[in-house]
Amino acid sequence: MFKILIAEDDRELRGLFSHVLTKNGYAVVGVSNGREALEALDSDYYDMVISDIMMPVMDGYELVSSLRDADRHIPVMMITAKDAFDDMRLGFISGTDDYMVKPINVNEMVLRVGALLRRAQMINERRLTIGGTVLECDSLTVIAGGESSVLPQKEFMLLYKMASFPGRIFTRQQLMDDIWGYESDSDTHTVDVHIGRLRERFRDNPDFKIVTMRGVGYKVVKT
Repeated sequence: MFKILIAEDDRELRGLFSHVLTKNGYAVVGVSNGREALEALDSDYYDMVISDIMMPVMDGYELVSSLRDADRHIPVMMITAKDAFDDMRLGFISGTDDYMVKPINVNEMVLRVGALLRRAQMINERRLTIGGTVLECDSLTVIAGGESSVLPQKEFMLLYKMASFPGRIFTRQQLMDDIWGYESDSDTHTVDVHIGRLRERFRDNPDFKIVTMRGVGYKVVKT
């Protein structure tokens, strides 16, 4: 079970976020400011942080900057009443991974949380072997048949995502949300283009193939 830390000084909002996330299968702990969040992160493991910006003692910008300065790459989503572009820019500069503006749709929040956690899980695993083919996250390299090739980032992540779950069908929208991000301006045709490139690259690979599920999406199967 994924464990999420919520830093929000508004008790009612903190309770609402906790209730919704718990209902969707997450373990949740709430704190009221950035300082308390850092203390919680020092004493226990969390998979993700959801943070307000305007909080007493230590705000969201300081919290995220402190985490990134300490080389802690836990995914962070900022949820705030600030909606100006400069506020959003500061959030991303400080190191946040996603940004939502109050009042928020809690169902959208759950979707974004899931997408962030899936992307983080992919990155943390770092290496994947399928048959005699090895995928190395750190270098975006695929090693097969004694040869290695470096893939463009989106192609690599797309292949890595599907190869991590052989036989599982992924819809185009799932792949868009996980690889390009929930707010991407690209449409699902982008997925088709990248799948076509991957098929061409690995058409002779003996370990796997990419299968189209007509009207649904794609899957990687072991061969």
